[in-house]
Amino acid sequence: MTETPDTSSAPQTRVEAAAIPAGSEVLLKADSLVAGYLPGINILNGCNLYVARDELIGIIGPNGAGKSTLLKSLFGLVKVHEGNVTLRGEDITNLQANELVTKGVGFVPQTNNVFPSLTVEENLEMGVFQAPKRFSERIDFVVDLFPMLGKRRKQRAGSLSGGERQMVAMGRALMMDPSVLLLDEPSAGLSPALQDEVFIRTRQINKAGVAVVMVEQNARRCLQICDRGYVLDQGRNAYTASGKDLMNDPKVIELYLGTLGKAD
Repeated sequence: MTETPDTSSAPQTRVEAAAIPAGSEVLLKADSLVAGYLPGINILNGCNLYVARDELIGIIGPNGAGKSTLLKSLFGLVKVHEGNVTLRGEDITNLQANELVTKGVGFVPQTNNVFPSLTVEENLEMGVFQAPKRFSERIDFVVDLFPMLGKRRKQRAGSLSGGERQMVAMGRALMMDPSVLLLDEPSAGLSPALQDEVFIRTRQINKAGVAVVMVEQNARRCLQICDRGYVLDQGRNAYTASGKDLMNDPKVIELYLGTLGKAD
């Protein structure tokens, strides 16, 4: 059995001491989440997450730590058994995904995240399925962020490269003008050059006014661009602090960064 890491030597990054930036509005909050795919078998065991408006949050940790489960529980895809999720103070715990989209939560899964038989434009149209009149307005915003999508509008998504498909998936999630975007390992399976492109675009999305919560295995690169990071271990928060502080914390380096995301 894997031992729970001893975090006592790094009090500056303990979860209890973490806070969103002073004066910032809490946009998305998850308190003491206990969640899992099967009754009685929980992946998350009291996990917390706090996201301020316009923040970029990175979530890292070893395989099986519960990172993707956390995102899916926020988006109503995994049952939350205890705890609650709020958006702008409104309880959204266990709402259906379609309801969450209308409330301003976007989600990009790691795999199977485009409709391969549809064109790029048709994929983006699916992003505003619940509000089709917004298509013209929102596609201009998305194409401005991802110029490639404008050039490939009539091309089938299945014929695109992995990096291009990722841009389609992110663009589609942005079509409903979310206030927070959940990204599940957006750089997975991509070449280093395409990974860099994804990280650059993610930061651009954030700078355009969208809060981002990103799960990443490329831990170092994730911490380089995020405002704050969370380290999960065995379904619980192990550490949280600014990305820079986590990258330079000896205990985090010893326990996590030595085996996660070697790329600088």
